Amino acid sequence: MPITRDDTIAEHKLSVLTEVARTLAAHLGLGELLQSVLEKITDVIEPAELGVILFWDPSTRSFRPQAASGPALQDRRAVLAQNLEEGESITGRAFKEGRAYLLPTPADVAQEKASLQPENRALLARAYGSDRLPKSAIAAPLNKDEQKYGVIVLETLAGPTCFTEEDLVFIQALADLIALEIDRARLDAEAAVVQQAKDADRLRSEIMAALSHELRTPLASIKGYATALALEEVEWPEEKRLEFLRLIEEETDNLERMVSDIMDASLIDIGQLDIELQPVRLPRLAEEVAQEMQHHTKTHRFVVDFPADFPIVDADPSRIRQVLRNILDNTIKYSPDGGLVVIHGQIRPADVVVSIADQGVGISPEDLIPLFDKYFRVKAPTGYHVPGTGLGLPVARAIVETHGGRIWAESKTGEGTTLYFSIPFNK
Repeated sequence: MPITRDDTIAEHKLSVLTEVARTLAAHLGLGELLQSVLEKITDVIEPAELGVILFWDPSTRSFRPQAASGPALQDRRAVLAQNLEEGESITGRAFKEGRAYLLPTPADVAQEKASLQPENRALLARAYGSDRLPKSAIAAPLNKDEQKYGVIVLETLAGPTCFTEEDLVFIQALADLIALEIDRARLDAEAAVVQQAKDADRLRSEIMAALSHELRTPLASIKGYATALALEEVEWPEEKRLEFLRLIEEETDNLERMVSDIMDASLIDIGQLDIELQPVRLPRLAEEVAQEMQHHTKTHRFVVDFPADFPIVDADPSRIRQVLRNILDNTIKYSPDGGLVVIHGQIRPADVVVSIADQGVGISPEDLIPLFDKYFRVKAPTGYHVPGTGLGLPVARAIVETHGGRIWAESKTGEGTTLYFSIPFNK
């Protein structure tokens, strides 16, 4: 039951302030909090049959409703759809003057609402459920020190009691409580942004340090083998010289892949990862990449298994080659004991699927979820260091998704991993 004016005024106001303060203390998001407190106000203050909280948007110089409630409210969406300009109605006046403002009679309300734009007047008629204007209204600015957030507006439509001058100080006190909570939410949001920036800087520093380390590793190897070959006092056997050259070539390939992944990750961030579609025979492409990767390992054996009727798909051959190379490179790293790696093709009604299965260490369930996130590195269960930038699989995902496909993984720790990617095709 609403509290009537026959109750003790002081007890009434103290009760309302207590209820509003308790509502504001709830752990809710700002939007939900404003709606809850407005529902409480329109429930316990008898003349308040409709209430609206509006925020001031300095970029558009207009007021946008954030919450609306009340027993007389017929269409909440109509209220929230309003966009009031700076000088419109009681809202603009209370905001400009920085104090609670009262419209005690229907005539005062009609005069003030005459400044409303036609579209806002039509929206209010939908909200009221008729063209009838309120009998009284009161508005109070939502200010905290020099910060002006908006206005709360309360209206009486048909009730027996109307707002009076005695209500001004009390409604302003309620508005100040709400403004205090809005200010706290703003400060919390700003603190969160600052913390996010600090976290981003810290993560960026860690990533750059890791990338720097990973890039230095192949460079150190290249320099070491090249320096050894350049020693005039050492006559290297032909077999050893060729081995050094092969190792230089391998480390150069590693370095090239790392730089390529870093560059592609930058293109993905700015939305400029382009593909050039052309007819592609995926079985042949898989064979070529498998032969290329075979040169990088002596302990793995690659098997390419595609159906004889595997269709030609429209894809970017260089990008799909990169996807296969990145996945196979990951496979080699996470199966240190070698074993069989099967590249299999499957035909489905709307797409084709390529899977790469290994006999490696596998991936734990918690690591499968962020597997394709940038810079994420699966922890090797045996404790050995796995070189790389953490960008190979994220880049592969971006390429596959740009083709309209998807990429995913299945794995069990100690039982190997299978990575899949799909490419759509037209029959």
